[in-house]
Amino acid sequence: MNGVLVDTSVWIEYFRGNPDFIQPGLQLIQEGNAFSLEVIFAELAQGAKHKKEVAFIMEFFSHMKLLDYPGLAFGAGIYSQENKLVHHGVVLIDSIIILCAKTYDLKIWTLDKKIRRFVGYDMIFSAEHYFR
Repeated sequence: MNGVLVDTSVWIEYFRGNPDFIQPGLQLIQEGNAFSLEVIFAELAQGAKHKKEVAFIMEFFSHMKLLDYPGLAFGAGIYSQENKLVHHGVVLIDSIIILCAKTYDLKIWTLDKKIRRFVGYDMIFSAEHYFR
């Protein structure tokens, strides 16, 4: 496995201290296998309830391995159009995540049912299977 692109839904559970996400998340980070995108942390910042949460997210963000590259968002729009992702309920940010994971041959760790349904089992990261 080349690594894992961690989606917003998983980071939310991780930051809430959900034990099902803490240990796998820490291990992926320590192994250098956890990746993210600026737009994912933008979503986290948007949903922050107060300045302390924003500061925490900013600090964490500054240490993340980011995979953003020029043209990613536009390319995801084209990818979405070609694959009719809108008809599957997959929004642009999710298209960005999917395209980036495909580009770098990464698994996606997400709770988003639309992403999971579209990409299929092979692209979805499972903590239970990874840590056996």
